Amino acid sequence: MERARELLKSVFGFDAFRPGQEEIVAAILGGQDVLAIMPTGGGKSLCYQLPVIRREGLTLVISPLIALMRDQVAALREAGVEAGALTSANDPWETERVFEALEAGRLRLLYMAPERLASEATTALLKRAGVTLLAIDEAHCVSQWGHDFRPDYLKIGALRGALGNVQTAAFTATADAETRADIQARLFAQTPRVFLRGFDRPNLYLAFEPKASPQSRILDFVKRRPGQSGIIYCSSRKKTESLAVALSGAGIDAMAYHAGLDPETRSARQDRFTAQDGVVMAATVAFGMGVDKPDVRFVIHADLPKSMEAYYQEVGRAGRDGAPADTLTLYGIDDIKLRRRQIDETDAPAERKRADHQRLNALLALAEAPRCRRQTLLTYFGEDLAEPCGNCDLCRDPPERFDGTEAVRKALSAMLRTGQRFGVEHLIAILRGETTERVTQLGHDRLPTFGVGAEFERNQWRAIFRQIYSLNLASVTEMGGWQMTPAAEPVLKGTETVMLRKDALTRRPRKERRPRAITIDPSDEELFEALRAKRTELAKARGVPAYVIFPDASLLDMAARKPRTLDEFAECHGVGARKLASFGQAFLEVIAAGPVALPHPARRKLAGDQYGSLYDALAEAQSGLTHGTLGTEKYLVCAPAALANIAQARPRDLAELIRIPGVGETKAERFGQAFLACIRAAE
Repeated sequence: MERARELLKSVFGFDAFRPGQEEIVAAILGGQDVLAIMPTGGGKSLCYQLPVIRREGLTLVISPLIALMRDQVAALREAGVEAGALTSANDPWETERVFEALEAGRLRLLYMAPERLASEATTALLKRAGVTLLAIDEAHCVSQWGHDFRPDYLKIGALRGALGNVQTAAFTATADAETRADIQARLFAQTPRVFLRGFDRPNLYLAFEPKASPQSRILDFVKRRPGQSGIIYCSSRKKTESLAVALSGAGIDAMAYHAGLDPETRSARQDRFTAQDGVVMAATVAFGMGVDKPDVRFVIHADLPKSMEAYYQEVGRAGRDGAPADTLTLYGIDDIKLRRRQIDETDAPAERKRADHQRLNALLALAEAPRCRRQTLLTYFGEDLAEPCGNCDLCRDPPERFDGTEAVRKALSAMLRTGQRFGVEHLIAILRGETTERVTQLGHDRLPTFGVGAEFERNQWRAIFRQIYSLNLASVTEMGGWQMTPAAEPVLKGTETVMLRKDALTRRPRKERRPRAITIDPSDEELFEALRAKRTELAKARGVPAYVIFPDASLLDMAARKPRTLDEFAECHGVGARKLASFGQAFLEVIAAGPVALPHPARRKLAGDQYGSLYDALAEAQSGLTHGTLGTEKYLVCAPAALANIAQARPRDLAELIRIPGVGETKAERFGQAFLACIRAAE
């Protein structure tokens, strides 16, 4: 793995693996089949990209996300790895380039959507190309128990067999035990080595709020984060449009994205979001899975997601660079009713519907959680967090709880005595003793429950009913009638207590959290913005997203380190050999605020690696001997290319030194002992 760690730095520019990556890479390099469950932003793609450089043959990546494939191909090419994709978004020139590279055996990594696997021509092409590793992204899509089932994924098993049961590595961010078992059965010929890595994303701030003037809340949230990129998920196309208009009217660079837009518009808007800084996208869940943008600084859910898995995957699109990012989820009773109705109205078998309701219930439990949200979240995914995280709204402002059993019993009694067929507003009117026309017309003012809940205001009762619904003590019919569930019977009989959150009832003023900025010294902010401007300029010239040049984390490191030479620049986060050669001078000149003189090309090639400092030592030793030890001999030097050869070869004696191109006996006689001393000192 030592060579793999060297490639991690020289190609990808990273000093160390993220947690879990190294052992997965080692397993793949060792020829093992792998199933890896890693959190979004945990670095799944590197686990199959790095082995490509170490092994022979072609790696085929199956992914449902065209935009993600396109961006990863661009990033790999910038890093010097020959990669390509065959997708419906390719222009003829790009497709021809991929086929030529395949036929010539140059292509190391090929991305493909699962829809192409049905073609016999595709299978024949892949057989000829010599696929040695089949990598499957978003592997949960193969499982009917997963939260995002894609029928086309069922073709992957047949492809694996057609390729001779080729080594297989599958990756996903969210998969419970049932889904993991399904993935193994459908994608692997034999039991794979399973890596279940931590789901925790400690850089994400988690927050939920009941809806109250949601559009105003969202506008306030975004305006407090000027210049930051973010995604706002909405449950309908109409809401994405109206929210984008409202944001734009407030001076925010915002767009809408949904499946109702024509393909050209969707593609153009996704490209702009990916390539530019500070763009906010109001979108349905049709957006985001294929966006590999690492510096999304916030994700808002304007409406409740459909499940715990969907929630965590969607918020996981924020802060993929590891820097602080914020999440906020707004929810209300109507959201919960919508999600339950969507589950009930599907054609799925009863067993699947029950599983989907359980996933929704888990999310509702997170929304109404009385303790650290991250602890609740990780418990669902089978992990324990010993101490509260300190980075969620409940840790920052812990809610007070109270025994709400009596209030819940009053609400349940009101449902029963009205035949379990009335909506929440009518039930609240009865509980509060309001003599509305409908209450008196139906005779509900004569019920024993009439007026028994006058101690609570209407909004407080709405909060109580929302928690009743979240706790699955009641359901709502298609006609809007509230009904008790079997879980409510012990509460109504007085054998179980119900603890409710008091903050939902008191409507105390919200303590608005100050947005967390990416850590940067105030004195470096101007330089950081200048580096961003240079990045944008280079990205536009190359037609790639800005983060493909360098992510924000790299620019922040440059601004803090202020490198003056290529060697120092190579130490910055995310700077590999290819990017050092391509962009080093441009960014050094921004940092120096003027032209930067670069060393000889032979020395430049050694910048940032172990041979560079030895080259410098050899050059310094040579400079004192150009006219011999006494300064009276004929001028003599080794050319820069020869010094580079010596630094890389590290000869052990004069005989080896003489044989190095550009040296010979004469130069070895004058410089040999000094050079060998430099080499020994560098060991």
